[in-house]
Amino acid sequence: MEGVQSIKQRFELIGNDPKLNRALEKAIQVSPTDISVLVTGESGVGKEAIPKIIHALSHRKHAKYIAVNCGAIPEGTIDSELFGHEKGAFTGATQTRSGYFEVADGGTIFLDEVGELPLTTQVRLLRVLENGEFLKVGSSQVQKTNVRIVAATNVNMFEAIKKEKFREDLYYRLSTVEINIPPLRDRQGDIHLLFRKFASDFGQKYKMPTIRLEDAAVDLLLKYRWPGNIRQLRNIAEQVSVLEENRTITAATLHGYLPNSTAPNLPAVIGNSKKESDFSNEREILYKVLFDMKGDLNDLKKLTLELLKNNDSDKVQEENETLIRKIYGKKEDVLEEESITEVLELPEAEPDLETPSYVPPLKEDRYHFAEEIEEEETLSLQEKEIELIKKSLERNKGKRKAAASELGISERTLYRKIKQYDL
Repeated sequence: MEGVQSIKQRFELIGNDPKLNRALEKAIQVSPTDISVLVTGESGVGKEAIPKIIHALSHRKHAKYIAVNCGAIPEGTIDSELFGHEKGAFTGATQTRSGYFEVADGGTIFLDEVGELPLTTQVRLLRVLENGEFLKVGSSQVQKTNVRIVAATNVNMFEAIKKEKFREDLYYRLSTVEINIPPLRDRQGDIHLLFRKFASDFGQKYKMPTIRLEDAAVDLLLKYRWPGNIRQLRNIAEQVSVLEENRTITAATLHGYLPNSTAPNLPAVIGNSKKESDFSNEREILYKVLFDMKGDLNDLKKLTLELLKNNDSDKVQEENETLIRKIYGKKEDVLEEESITEVLELPEAEPDLETPSYVPPLKEDRYHFAEEIEEEETLSLQEKEIELIKKSLERNKGKRKAAASELGISERTLYRKIKQYDL
């Protein structure tokens, strides 16, 4: 079995950080087995090196190695890409196609960004991990495959499981052994080594002298957080190598290439107390909004009763302009006749202590009721409204325009209420 240093030389890995060495040791140890491996770490830390090492040191090294970026394949075609499809399985399937699991039989498949897999595909993948079986899209014939799966993700898997975006049983199948690659900010001793390697490579590539950092620039390099990790460090080294005529780089020069370089190199820690405090504040705000809405609704009920009792919408509107504007919007939107009638459209609600439960009888001389409203009659506003509309239509022999004028509402509103109450 090869050692860590020989593996670094073979795969051109740079760094002496203990966390990195431990990750490489675990990769070497699991290589001879067929154990499923999950590689975790932030984007840009170099997770793709681990599956290559595992495959190269395994008994499958002479078979195929296929790397699949799950996040780059559209959801509608990923099942076809991984498991293949039959001719005519879907529009555009003009011939039978073999998927990666069929092509890589006997070898290794690296599923990069496995956390981006759709849930339906996760079910298919779980079946492959459990018994090596899969179905092509559009086929009912079970096929067998003998592949080793190495997966990688920069997603917090426990958060994804909690949000039901990733299956818990699949996670435990994939992570028989989990290998974590540390972020670059946790490998400060390796940052300058990597920068020098990249600077040397780009000097040779572009046929120009290799850049060199002053001591102050090295300090700045080490203090930066490197959110993009090794990928970002490589890009910075390439930019500086190509754009700077002076091959000795000062801290001021390097500062111009580092975005947000003034941010401190400190982790952002959010304690439980802060989370609880935030939740408590949000709850208080929600309660306040609900109480305000309740108050507005009670005021609205009172306003509706005043309209029914006094039949003087102009006066009530003038006295309650602030409330109406708060509920219905701009003044010009409120002053229309139809807007006032919308106030009458209240949902049936349980009795409220703050709201009078008795609706005064409407004036007989306006609607010419034939009989008195007895105390035992229903007090439902909706039934009263239906009764008024029916009587007005009967009086006006079904003429909606005349009935609407008598009721004091627009013809369009009357038509809508006729349709609503199926009159």
